[in-house]
Amino acid sequence: MEFKHVSILLAECLDSLEIRPDGIYVDATLGGAGHSMHIAQRLTAGGRLIAIDRDDMALENARVRLADVMDRVTLVKSDFRNLDQAIASCGVSQVDGILFDLGVSSPQLDIAERGFSYMQDARLDMRMDQQQQLSAYEVVNTWDRSELRRILLEYGEERYAPQIAAAIDRARQEKPIETTLQLADIIRGAMPPAARREKQHPAKRSFQAIRIAVNDELMAVQEAMEHAIDALAPGGRLAVITFHSLEDRIVKTAFRNAAQGCTCPKDFPVCVCGKKARVKLAARKPLLPSMEEIAQNPRARSAKLRVCEKLSEK
Repeated sequence: MEFKHVSILLAECLDSLEIRPDGIYVDATLGGAGHSMHIAQRLTAGGRLIAIDRDDMALENARVRLADVMDRVTLVKSDFRNLDQAIASCGVSQVDGILFDLGVSSPQLDIAERGFSYMQDARLDMRMDQQQQLSAYEVVNTWDRSELRRILLEYGEERYAPQIAAAIDRARQEKPIETTLQLADIIRGAMPPAARREKQHPAKRSFQAIRIAVNDELMAVQEAMEHAIDALAPGGRLAVITFHSLEDRIVKTAFRNAAQGCTCPKDFPVCVCGKKARVKLAARKPLLPSMEEIAQNPRARSAKLRVCEKLSEK
């Protein structure tokens, strides 16, 4: 299946990065290469785009899709939590802009064999890097019931987490839970009838929670934000698209902390903490997709774009 992905908040991302033709930019979440394509097209021969992904399918697709601009693009296989190492491996110390699109790529959802979807039957997988050992199969079949309940509550914000964890535990004692539809049926059966009739698929929150656990996504985002701010040159911009409240809270907190200066009590005559703001926020509130974009691409509905700019260290 061809790797296709509709780039969300594309114009807003490109505007927010304030791309210079001779600048160095990073697409930390290459995905379907849509954002990367448009960034690279704005660069001249003196500019450079470092495009990072841990999914081999995304990297293989990018070699084809970006063929006309590959003289300006360096592809790196890496987890974005190791952004600093990925940039350093390209012989670069500071960059002019970094983009993160934290959504799951459409092909990861749409290709059944990847095991992300509760709508198509496949072996439980959900690995973004298919070379890693931990998959959804191990999480569902071997993690303690209490740990399953915790991730469903924390990562999925699933109000029926205790009932779902108990149902999974009962089912796997009879035989391993091997496929996505098996798991979706167990989740649905653990929920009260009213919850099963809600517009949102009953398994959506649980599948999100398990995917986050498999890929350690939240800790990766937290680590990546710190590395990204460090990697920006003065005046460089960091743009991050999030799709659920847990990610957005991490990004919002990281930006706010980096934008905060002196923390001394107001009655201190002089600053003794020495803390200086490292970034300024481009806007206090996130940018949201237009109604037109949501109509064309319903997956954009929950997207939020936050942007900050690196300050001079002087």
